[in-house]
Amino acid sequence: MSFIDEVVIYVKAGDGGNGCVAFRREKFVPRGGPAGGDGGRGGHVILVADPSVRTLVDLHLQRTYKAPNGQHGQGSNKHGANGDDLLIPVPLGTVVYDAETGERLADLVKPGQRVIVARGGRGGRGNAAFATPTRQTPVFAELGEPGEERVLRLELKLLADVGIIGYPNVGKSTLISRISAARPKIADYPFTTLVPNLGTVRVGNFSFVVADLPGLIEGAHRGVGLGHQFLRHAERTTLLVHMVDIAAVEGRDPLRDFEVVNEELRLYNPTLAEKPQIVVANKMDLPNARENLQRCLPYWQRRGLEVFPISALTGEGLKPLVYRMAELVKALQPKGPISERVDEELVVPPRPQLPLTIERVDEETWRVEGKEVDRLTRLINATHPQALAEIKDRLIRHGIWKALRKAGAKTGDRLLVGGVELMMD
Repeated sequence: MSFIDEVVIYVKAGDGGNGCVAFRREKFVPRGGPAGGDGGRGGHVILVADPSVRTLVDLHLQRTYKAPNGQHGQGSNKHGANGDDLLIPVPLGTVVYDAETGERLADLVKPGQRVIVARGGRGGRGNAAFATPTRQTPVFAELGEPGEERVLRLELKLLADVGIIGYPNVGKSTLISRISAARPKIADYPFTTLVPNLGTVRVGNFSFVVADLPGLIEGAHRGVGLGHQFLRHAERTTLLVHMVDIAAVEGRDPLRDFEVVNEELRLYNPTLAEKPQIVVANKMDLPNARENLQRCLPYWQRRGLEVFPISALTGEGLKPLVYRMAELVKALQPKGPISERVDEELVVPPRPQLPLTIERVDEETWRVEGKEVDRLTRLINATHPQALAEIKDRLIRHGIWKALRKAGAKTGDRLLVGGVELMMD
């Protein structure tokens, strides 16, 4: 399975069902009156944090999601059924952005956490809802409202307690394979690790998650190498384990490697460079390792960093390292375990409505536009005198009639409002 940690998708909530125009005509029901039922609400589109999902690959393959519409109302005051909500499972650690505005909408970090990213349209009211003592046989009903639609950018940031960072080929994959059940690909060539590897480490009754992040090199924050693709995954970690090749097998200086990687963290996100770190000097089983360690130790000690000489290949020094990692994770991570499910539902704020605009088309014609106007004029039989009177009353209640007067509209002028034509009086 490919590791996909960023994807853009289109979501469309269901439209609301239309209200019904109907009248009771059954035998032995005198003066039955209006009996049109309301339409059902359209289905919401909901993202759900699911621990069984590891990547965004499914959303990469299918990028369009539409929830069912609500059913229309029926006679005999039968309301239409609501559309079923569309649930989209995403991995823990998914951050949701509006792709058009860049606004951050939600951060799903707990199992079961849900966010409504597109709300279903409200169902229209049937003509039974518009009956009054003076309008006993309404012949109009409301149309259902359209569901929200959005283009979303989903970004996965792995939920790991410990992130193992360092240059390629320093032994990160070997370490995670020795301390956990993870079995990453290990080989003697650059960029063996093409995706982050997760492993769970257990120390007594305590367990924590370790992520082996692909190798960083100089210029990673600008897109050089592979590290830039996965730097975001280090943002959620509590502790960074900075691994260096203390034997300098590939001819690089361990101290320079250490400085370069930290500088890349700082350039990508300054808070990353401030995270607690411990240094792991790997490959102690090779020649020159102990001489290099004696040379480098004063540098790290001056910076207050703990140093753990190990050999991930032979297992030398792994036990003290793992126990210390567990102690630091306990001390640094006050929040509860991420395995606890929550019953939390977030709602993304609706997009701001289009502002009311009043445009003079000619000497006697005005055009009124805006999302609120569209909603007020969505009626079945909108050209019927009863419906036109209802629309006019709505415009008066919402101050639009007054705004037209203020703009210069006079009695007898023609008004084009949301596809409906009215006369100013």
